[in-house]
Amino acid sequence: MRSYAVVFTLGLTFLGGCSEPPKTTTVKKEEPKKAPEPISGKSAFFKVFVAARTWAPDAQCLTVSSIPMEEVKSQPGKSGAWQVTVVSPSKLRKRTYTWSAVESEGNLHEGVYPGADEAFNPNSTVKPFLIAALKTDTDAALKVAEEKSAEYMKKNPSMRINYLLELGTKHPNPAWRVIWGDSVGTSGHSVFVDATTGQYLETRH
Repeated sequence: MRSYAVVFTLGLTFLGGCSEPPKTTTVKKEEPKKAPEPISGKSAFFKVFVAARTWAPDAQCLTVSSIPMEEVKSQPGKSGAWQVTVVSPSKLRKRTYTWSAVESEGNLHEGVYPGADEAFNPNSTVKPFLIAALKTDTDAALKVAEEKSAEYMKKNPSMRINYLLELGTKHPNPAWRVIWGDSVGTSGHSVFVDATTGQYLETRH
């Protein structure tokens, strides 16, 4: 009887072990990497400004300009790469940074990339300004520019649009220049929009 009990107990133990559910291993699926996306001019500036403050705590904006690129398709008011120049009034130095969604030609590197600093001439026709003056972004500036450019856009429906922000001598506030074409020099049509108030300023041909 004792041997029978032992065999019976071992049998129950074996059956109990077999009844346990099989262990499963969960494998985490890697999420696909997001495609690089363009950003607005104001967004690019603030990304750069974080780095610029480590170079000069009193850094001010001098210019912001979009950089045409083929790798990242632009969207209304957005570009795949930007160039931002800042000034340190105390140092009388300026420094140019780039932000790019991807690595590309022309010394463009993904993210914020600093260039060398240079001497700044305070008598330049383009003046630095405080970041508080930049209230209007490129997407809003584009809408204003398009309202003033209906006829030109009908004649040039597929022309590339670029953006330049600076404080010149003609207007009291920094202005976004919405440029139809690859550069100021080659453009036949551009619209100025006040970067502080968002108001239309002028059209140049």
